[in-house]
Amino acid sequence: MEMQEEDFPALYNSADSASLKAQNHYFGALRCYLFLLILAAFVSYAWPTNVYGAISSAALFLITLGILVWLKVRKPEDVWYNGRAVAESVKTRTWRWIMKSEPYDEDVPEEQAQRELLNDLKAILDQNRSLSHVLEWTPDLGEAISEKMKNIRSLPWSQRLETYIRDRVDNQSVWYSKKSQLNKRLAKRWFVVSIVLHSTAVLLLLYRIKEPSSSLPIEVIATAAGAVLTWVQAKKHNELNSSYALAAHEIVLIKGESVSVKDEPQLSDFVINSEAAFSREHTQWIARKSV
Repeated sequence: MEMQEEDFPALYNSADSASLKAQNHYFGALRCYLFLLILAAFVSYAWPTNVYGAISSAALFLITLGILVWLKVRKPEDVWYNGRAVAESVKTRTWRWIMKSEPYDEDVPEEQAQRELLNDLKAILDQNRSLSHVLEWTPDLGEAISEKMKNIRSLPWSQRLETYIRDRVDNQSVWYSKKSQLNKRLAKRWFVVSIVLHSTAVLLLLYRIKEPSSSLPIEVIATAAGAVLTWVQAKKHNELNSSYALAAHEIVLIKGESVSVKDEPQLSDFVINSEAAFSREHTQWIARKSV
């Protein structure tokens, strides 16, 4: 019995969707802003004395100003971070409930356990009222407590442990490992691009010393180099590579501890400790993104 994304509470799916949309909007606006800056610098270089060139360049700079204002007013990065925080909090609570971990353990009557989970989800929602304008609900998002959640919770502890290892621990391990490798490749790629742009600017400057009258796109190259630096700082590939790699190793250690689980109480403790580790990494991620 496999736990899919759509089997989590509707609040998780809504917050996850809002976070991903805000992330795409943020990086899309930033990408457009940097591209238009480079384009404006190129237009200014290519048609320095042309009236239409000057108007076009000014218009491009006005558009970039508008993007900056939009980012400042709408703050999509706040929706991105807060939506992710809500989604991860709901996911942690869901797994603890499914695994009958405290405070939803087997000693609690089923109706009370469901009521406590619903109260916890309401508390998470109440603490994040700022997301009310982006949290949507449609029938596709599911219910607060899905049938899959109830079915897994009703399984014997050994089968629940297998489900937790496969659908939570292994899932997180693969995700962090892939993300670590992706950010490592992107960090190298952008480093090479940055080196090429800076080297080109230096060579053009040296050539201008030899030929002072030559017209060279030094300002365009410098703008492009600055745009690459801004993009790299926003994406933080090196930091994420290190963080995700460390998280992947920690998850491997967490999985190793599962062999000592021999009964229901030990499963509860194992899940609590595992979810605390997942939450710690996410909290650190939020802190890095907020710097």
